[in-house]
Amino acid sequence: NIFHWHLVDDPGWRIEIKQYPELTTIGSKRDFSHKQVAEEWDKLYPNRKMFYTQDEISEIVRYAADRGIQIMPEIEVPGHASAAIYAYPWLGSSSRSQGYGVWGDLYNVTDPKVEEFLHHVLDEVIALFPSKLVHIGGDEANYTHWQNNPEIVAFMKENNIPTFSDLQVWSINRFSRYLSAKGVRMMGWNEITGDNIRGEEHMQASQSEQLAPGTIVHFWDGDISLVNKAIEKGYDVVNSNRHFTYLDYGYDRISLQQAYSFDPIPEGLKKEDEPKILGLGCQMWGEYTPNTVRVYYQTFPRIAAYAESGWTSRENKDYEDFIHRFRNL
Repeated sequence: NIFHWHLVDDPGWRIEIKQYPELTTIGSKRDFSHKQVAEEWDKLYPNRKMFYTQDEISEIVRYAADRGIQIMPEIEVPGHASAAIYAYPWLGSSSRSQGYGVWGDLYNVTDPKVEEFLHHVLDEVIALFPSKLVHIGGDEANYTHWQNNPEIVAFMKENNIPTFSDLQVWSINRFSRYLSAKGVRMMGWNEITGDNIRGEEHMQASQSEQLAPGTIVHFWDGDISLVNKAIEKGYDVVNSNRHFTYLDYGYDRISLQQAYSFDPIPEGLKKEDEPKILGLGCQMWGEYTPNTVRVYYQTFPRIAAYAESGWTSRENKDYEDFIHRFRNL
């Protein structure tokens, strides 16, 4: 079992990085909350430390290891970087104030200083997690922030990088090489392939830059044919199709039975390619989840259904038997 730990995002930076203390002294305290649905967090934890120290992370890693669980940390690149850019504005491509302050900006991946910053962050993260697997994020990058930066556009022209999708894949591949040299395998959300998964106008399909071999593609959105496409190109895939696996979705959208019925191996996949599906993931996102009680309600018992789905072949599934066994726990 692998615990995928999403440690940074636009609303806050949640992991202590000793070389860059303002990531937590500033970046963990964003003036952000979806208050219309989640104001309880603000009431429950006023002025509380909103990040994990490295000692706390090491304790959690040991706790998980004692129970046979590996932890895969996620450090988002190039998007979902607003908390880091809020702390260190020179990291960003535009750093424009937007709604809740700096929001939606991307790392300027063409700047060697920014790449060095991310290498230093990854070095400290790798030292904390023995799993040798790092999730690099890569989803929902709004390329307009790069498009509006003349220096980035000039860099692309000088280096024959034709599209912003290519620039993302180019930068992701550089991180892949950096991690690989340290014996760490990279994983990322399926936008890292360069595919425009939702038909967004600001995105362009990558035609020239190919994702580094050995990368694990984490499918979460887009047409299911993208899973087959990634496998045909030789990549391993973890299937976290959001329509079936997102724990922050209510039971009216994903019932317990639907969770149990989810098969990470899509229909039509060649039998010989099935081992390329490494498994499934189920995600509990916190932006719209108001408190701990709700987190537990959303997670249990569906997480048990996903666990059994992950290790049970399609023909051996029996929902009624699962319910009977679950009630006896």
